[in-house]
Amino acid sequence: MNKSKDPFPEGLSNVFRFVAFNALSFQMILSSPMILFAKTLDASATALGIISGMMPLLVIFQIPAASHIPRYGYKRFVYGGWGIRVLFIFGMALVPVSSRFLESNSQLALLLFFLFAFNLSRGISSCAWLPWITSLIPPAVRGKFLVQEAAFINVASFVAFLLAAWCLGDQPRAWHFTAVFAFSAIMGSISLFYLKRIPEGETPEQGRVSTTPVPWIEIARYRPFRKLLRMNIAWSTAYGGLTAFTVAFLKTEAGMAEGKILVMNSVAYLGGLSSLWILGSRMDRLGSKPILTFSLVTWFVIIFGWTLLAGRLFAASFAIVVALQFLMGLGLALFNMANIRLAMATVPVMGRNHFFALFSVVSNLTLGLAPVLWGVLIDSMGSFAVRWRAFEWNQFTVFFALVEIMMLVTLAICTKLEEPEAAKMGDLVREILIESPQRLWLRLWPRE
Repeated sequence: MNKSKDPFPEGLSNVFRFVAFNALSFQMILSSPMILFAKTLDASATALGIISGMMPLLVIFQIPAASHIPRYGYKRFVYGGWGIRVLFIFGMALVPVSSRFLESNSQLALLLFFLFAFNLSRGISSCAWLPWITSLIPPAVRGKFLVQEAAFINVASFVAFLLAAWCLGDQPRAWHFTAVFAFSAIMGSISLFYLKRIPEGETPEQGRVSTTPVPWIEIARYRPFRKLLRMNIAWSTAYGGLTAFTVAFLKTEAGMAEGKILVMNSVAYLGGLSSLWILGSRMDRLGSKPILTFSLVTWFVIIFGWTLLAGRLFAASFAIVVALQFLMGLGLALFNMANIRLAMATVPVMGRNHFFALFSVVSNLTLGLAPVLWGVLIDSMGSFAVRWRAFEWNQFTVFFALVEIMMLVTLAICTKLEEPEAAKMGDLVREILIESPQRLWLRLWPRE
């Protein structure tokens, strides 16, 4: 029994330490620093799409892996996969300095091999993470837990990007990227220490492995879950590859240096951190649906801004890009936390492992295919450019315009989600814009 004032079970603080060091690790491998390194190897948009989509694509291995969780338990299953993937990060750290004896094409192929192995081990073991955490956290404080977890991830990610920006600078050499990837491997190793200290959770099927075929069709037909899957497919189609191609746009079209791009990208995690002010204790009280709606409206504004930049109506100035990055971090944090909380509330206890496996696989499969298809589209358009008054239609404006349409589709599906106790979006907006400022003024107003 937890005797402290901490609302979470004893030992769960190790989750926050784990996700912080894990963020310091994976942001170097799965985000902008890796995209920038691939650009130094002359990677095409299609290749960037493959790099961005590989991690979510290989989550498909959660489907066969979910049946083996009861045999090993949550902790052992996740720890084994995370430990193996750290070894592959050390391998990736050697790729940049292999330029002394390998051509860029060979380096890119070697990099893709290590990324595949890294993401394969992650894809298999990650199927135990969500059911493990769900089994440990009481339903009444799941929103509070997700908000605090997001805070640790965003702070660590912000630090990771600043360190990468400082290390890479304006004209990075091969050993600079090696230093970044080696740092990732070390942080990943430290995260394993805290992962091992997280309490084990009891699975509904602990200690036995059923030989009965999993009713995947029936699971997918469960109506509240089916609606959630549809929204995640639409969202993943819109969001998939967005980070990679905004980085590619800033590098190739705006001509920005690597260090400057990483500094601007780091602001996204300050945006994610600001979501704590918007959510606070509201998610458990108001529900996930109004937060999902609010975040998707925010994303519509964000993509519209990128479309105007790509169409050359405005220059990609530091201030504008930083503002867009801040909103991207805010919108992503709001969507992810509300989405996961709604999944926790929707998924029944029996069959939890398989429900979460299907939820992760469907959304991540789309999230993995989307950047590959977007990359093929961008490459196929080549140097396409058509002026329409002051606006220019080119490969990036077409990409952002199509993403904007998919965001609207996601918003339409979101309105159909089932969450009986959820408040309306108007209640959330009223609290943020009216009631919260009023409470703040009352606290600051001088009293006689």
